[in-house]
Amino acid sequence: MKLSTLLFELEYRIVQGSVDTEVTSVVCDTRAQIEKGACFVCISGTKFDSHDFAGAAAKAGASVIISEKDVEVQEGVTVIRVQNTRRALALVSAAFLGNPSRKLKIVGITGTKGKTTTAYMVRRILQAAGHKTDLVGTVEITIGGESIAASHTTPESYVLQDYLARMVKAGTEYVVMEVSSQGLKMDRVAGISFAAGIFTNLEPDHIAPGEHPDFADYLYCKSLLFRQCKVGIGNRDSEHFDEIFKNATCPVVSFGIEKAADSVAKNIVLVNKKSELGVDFDIEYKGEKTHLYADIPGAFNAYNALAAFTCARELGISAEVAAEALKDIKARGRVELVKVSDRFSVMLDYAHNGMSLKSLLTTLREYEPKRLVCMFGCGGNRAKDRRYDMGEVSSRYADLTVVTSDNPRFEEPMDIINDILTGVKKADGEYVVVPDRREAVKWCLEHAKDGDMIVIAGKGHEDYQEIKGVKYPMDDRKMILEAAHELNLC
Repeated sequence: MKLSTLLFELEYRIVQGSVDTEVTSVVCDTRAQIEKGACFVCISGTKFDSHDFAGAAAKAGASVIISEKDVEVQEGVTVIRVQNTRRALALVSAAFLGNPSRKLKIVGITGTKGKTTTAYMVRRILQAAGHKTDLVGTVEITIGGESIAASHTTPESYVLQDYLARMVKAGTEYVVMEVSSQGLKMDRVAGISFAAGIFTNLEPDHIAPGEHPDFADYLYCKSLLFRQCKVGIGNRDSEHFDEIFKNATCPVVSFGIEKAADSVAKNIVLVNKKSELGVDFDIEYKGEKTHLYADIPGAFNAYNALAAFTCARELGISAEVAAEALKDIKARGRVELVKVSDRFSVMLDYAHNGMSLKSLLTTLREYEPKRLVCMFGCGGNRAKDRRYDMGEVSSRYADLTVVTSDNPRFEEPMDIINDILTGVKKADGEYVVVPDRREAVKWCLEHAKDGDMIVIAGKGHEDYQEIKGVKYPMDDRKMILEAAHELNLC
């Protein structure tokens, strides 16, 4: 493909060479094999700047270098200068693959919490309506129904465009995509026009070196989605609703529970049965009334279901199809019940910071368990404040906290556990320490009492434990079932 075709939507300056140069592939990873005729896009990362590799890429066969800084390459290699190479990478990758997003209807979901659950809900509704629908999210990417493990909530742009191109070939009609603040900040979704965008909620998160310098930047990046949508669907109850949609370039449809909105949930009832925790409520969408039950617990999931329902209606899906599709919705690793006994409930959840753990525990407390037990650990090489927060939250809102390991990475597990205990001791909840996560799961089941609600938190959908740079197989779901079998519970 001629370089001029790839640069069609970009503002650029030719430093040397010609836009008539033929391009055989698009590459930005210095670890990738660079074939003759490749277009190498230089990215300034937080730890590594591939502008330093431009000369080597050219010698390896790259015919084009796209940069935002001065680079030194031999004559005969075309050098294109742009203001933002991350944006250039997204647009060039899309053009090279035939702009696959234009052949799909894409729903983007952003927010601090609820992205994954809402994505599964929207996908389920679209599938129930007869649309071939794939997913790009935190848990997995699906292509024609085939599942691929996800490494980022929103993949790098050239990887994302490749996924979309493969979906087009597979006959996909809709794609439901979780869109992270980092994905927006780093232009991973640049050039994609979303059929609909959903804003779930916003609270401080991902504010750290290499992520967002402050909350204002975090909020701003989230808001960028709504400059790429045909319709924006937002949580009116969020105190940041107005800021998120202030510069939106699309019509906005609101949903909520507490404030007046276009789509409102009323008469919310929490359902607690032996093998089922759910939420039941009525919806008024633009004057139209629908009853909805979702087989997933918590008032916060009423928000997620309401968001998904509202999105479906905006996409032209009937209220009846949407409501029926949510009756037995499941989201892997999100308040996921694992059936092992009629005497007590066990569930796993991805809650891995104080904010999400508090939301989870306060919600489950509303189901009036005899005792609420929370087992969790914290990841190594991450901010210590998260450990203190999670420890204090669990001690304050659970009856019993079981402190264990998560992904220790390059730290000693007991050092992390001791940090968690610093937080635990700020409140007055009972606690025990079982450092081995597998043994901790078994301990929880072995010491369960009638009416207990046990939460295995922190890892959710993850199926590994990372120790000193190595990921070892470990799946909370499997460990729960194995422990139940060993204890003759099922």
